[in-house]
Amino acid sequence: MATVDKEDLRRRIAATLDVDPTEVTDQADFREDLEVDSLMALEVMVVLERTYGVKLDESLLGEITSLDRAHAMLEERVAGASR
Repeated sequence: MATVDKEDLRRRIAATLDVDPTEVTDQADFREDLEVDSLMALEVMVVLERTYGVKLDESLLGEITSLDRAHAMLEERVAGASR
């Protein structure tokens, strides 16, 4: 079963948002704590799709609110895609 490395995910999200990876804690709320707007959130989504080879519906945008949530969602999608 394919897995998503959380530290790699942290670095990719931090690079996309142009913040230090230490700011992307497991529970940091992207909107509240990292000031991610809808355009930045969409950019993160595109990077995740390309990196992990999954299709993410825009309706999921509101669900990707923290590193933990993004990681769990990607684990589910990547596992489903590898079946």
